[in-house]
Amino acid sequence: MKETTKKKLDYSINLLRKSEALALRYDPNGGFCLAFSGGKDSQALYHVAKLAGVKFHAFFSPTSVDPPLLIRFIRRQYPDVEFMKLTTNIWEMAKKKRILPTMIRRWCCAEFKEIYGAGKVTLIGIRREESARRAKRNEVEVSSRKFSENFDQFSEHEEEMVTCVSGKDKILLSPILTWTEGDVWDFLNSEGIPHCELYDQGYKRIGCIMCPMSTTRQKLREMEEYPHVLRKWCQTIEWLDEHVWKYNEKIENITLRDRVHWWISGLSLEEYRQAYMSPTLFSKEEMGEDKIEKLIKAAFNGAK
Repeated sequence: MKETTKKKLDYSINLLRKSEALALRYDPNGGFCLAFSGGKDSQALYHVAKLAGVKFHAFFSPTSVDPPLLIRFIRRQYPDVEFMKLTTNIWEMAKKKRILPTMIRRWCCAEFKEIYGAGKVTLIGIRREESARRAKRNEVEVSSRKFSENFDQFSEHEEEMVTCVSGKDKILLSPILTWTEGDVWDFLNSEGIPHCELYDQGYKRIGCIMCPMSTTRQKLREMEEYPHVLRKWCQTIEWLDEHVWKYNEKIENITLRDRVHWWISGLSLEEYRQAYMSPTLFSKEEMGEDKIEKLIKAAFNGAK
């Protein structure tokens, strides 16, 4: 293991050990709640917690669009991870909310991934390197954004902060916040920890199928590999078209293919219209327009 990784590992272990008392204060029986996704970052978080020897309970929150290979990997390699009960699916939730999940309105995480751990200290495997938004995150936060600093600063105001944690609030602790992707792989490989084979198939990011945060290229690949998911989203889009969008003049006269095309692009509707009308901005190959039409037909024909 590289020396830089070892130093970060030591810091993470120390952070977990000195914050365990806080976790046990909120949950004497379970200790920390550990949000586990099966991806490399949550694996690193899980094994760092094991090395720290702290008390924790790991859970996985399904969304109904989780890759089957990922589910099998978690069940095989992490039998102690609790699978939380799924009470509805993401397509029914989209109908209930009357909107698709997007990069800006990412309600899917709030409804499926972030609903557990209320009133407890939850370990999460986010890293600052991942995005501009996460670069602003701190190692200890209260989910309602009442606090965001490092653990030592939290400890100075612990009594005050404890009274602020109520209802659905939870304390979020990010032990691998400063780790790079290289650090994560260095740690996993040095410890001989197996990873999900989706990484070996070329996936850089493992999560929900057609996740709004994925690139357009990855969404196109997943549309081809998981036609049943694409079919379900098409049916949901048709439902929204009939019950919601037909009353909106801004998005009338747009075909199903165009709606799917717009949704996976990650653009706002206005940006999409401009891009669609201007071949100098996006070619058909770049936006995957022709491929989308073929994939939609294949999905409804029951074949890839």
